[in-house]
Amino acid sequence: MMVGLPTRLKIAMSAPTKMCWERLLSPQRFKVKNGLIVPADAALTPESAAGLRTEFHIDHDRVVFSSAFRRLGRKTQVHPLASHDHTHNRLTHSVEVSCVGRSLGNRVGAMLAAGQRLPSGFTPFDIGSIVQVACLAHDIGNPPFGHTGEEALRDWFRDPAHAVYLQGLTDIERSDVQTYEGNAHGLRMVASLEMYAQEGGMRLTSAVLGALVKYPWTSLGTQYIGKFNIYHTEQAYFSAIADTLGLIQHHASSWARHPLSYLMEAADDICYAIVDLEDAAEIGILDPREFERLLAPLVEEERFWGMTDPRQKCAALRGTVVGKCVTEVADRFMAHQDALLSGAFVGKDLISVCGADVREVLTAAKALASEKIYRHRTKLVTEIAAYPCLATLLNALVPAVHGALVQGESALTPRLAAQLSLLDRPLSAHDTLYTAYMQVLDFVGSMTDNAAAALAREISGVGIV
Repeated sequence: MMVGLPTRLKIAMSAPTKMCWERLLSPQRFKVKNGLIVPADAALTPESAAGLRTEFHIDHDRVVFSSAFRRLGRKTQVHPLASHDHTHNRLTHSVEVSCVGRSLGNRVGAMLAAGQRLPSGFTPFDIGSIVQVACLAHDIGNPPFGHTGEEALRDWFRDPAHAVYLQGLTDIERSDVQTYEGNAHGLRMVASLEMYAQEGGMRLTSAVLGALVKYPWTSLGTQYIGKFNIYHTEQAYFSAIADTLGLIQHHASSWARHPLSYLMEAADDICYAIVDLEDAAEIGILDPREFERLLAPLVEEERFWGMTDPRQKCAALRGTVVGKCVTEVADRFMAHQDALLSGAFVGKDLISVCGADVREVLTAAKALASEKIYRHRTKLVTEIAAYPCLATLLNALVPAVHGALVQGESALTPRLAAQLSLLDRPLSAHDTLYTAYMQVLDFVGSMTDNAAAALAREISGVGIV
């Protein structure tokens, strides 16, 4: 999609040794024009200029009003196809993460201002807004059935029986196709697919995109930790973002993380560590008393003695613990600010350098969730079903796409032609096998749990009378 940068946007290859906040908070937007990534105009309107909305508020609204964000309401957080009204889905999870992220960002922004390290023209609330938007979008690329869906899509393309479909792809193309990654598809959603499709996507600010990207390298760089954020299709686009932000470049397709991405990551970790357990207590998988005992080291127990309703008590405990985590994480961010700005932070994440009380409670929460929730039979059964469900969709789509590009659409059998028509947009004359397979993954990955299950049932013939 994006094939190059105009010369005026390229910066010297001598990478900076330290990032600076003035560049890291850049509101610059980019678009794609004639195959080149070029600066887009600011989105400010007369209303915005009057101080009612900032560029980062506009980013927030673009994410919230996108169809990809709305679809998160029917995508798995922990419990696939959950019927309980009080459990979280990806949408409610993302909104809650954004609230925690905003608090983290505001607190860090206030401390940066107090230390005279906040650039002129920015307020502490700008930091909060940037992190808030990144948090809102952090799961926007997740496929149906959550992480199990990722594995199911990877499993199909890695099956030796399907190797014929990958012949002719380059190493990076094959790696992308075989490694559906929700983080990378999230960047693809906001930078390519939503709003201005193939012309810069939502055209979010550089600061927000930098904070969103937790793993700023391509799929061939997964030797780091097994995850990545950048498909080959978005590499040139992100390179322009990275140059604007002054991110330290390690290799041709690998950069240091934007410091604010650590706050986005921490907000996510805090929420899923605690809220997953709250959900489990809500639906009866976990005894509420176990939830209370786990959080006890971070609360003043006497504040909750008068509460008899388990749901109310769990909610109160969660609120108190989240608040203490926010304070600790923000403090740890400031303590390690120089290392974060130089790309030399050695901790696994900000949680790993928190005080023992916060670190141990969150670690214990994740361990308890792994033991009693993620391996619970009700969850496992649905997750197992995700594999044949998504395989049914790929079995229909990939052979049709492959046949259309290798043999020509006119040579397709009526069945393959019908299967090809399932795609939400037709193939173009410019499509290669790689771009066509990415379109298949865009189509399947964007589905909700319910939509994927329904389509799989329909095309498998199950239920036909």
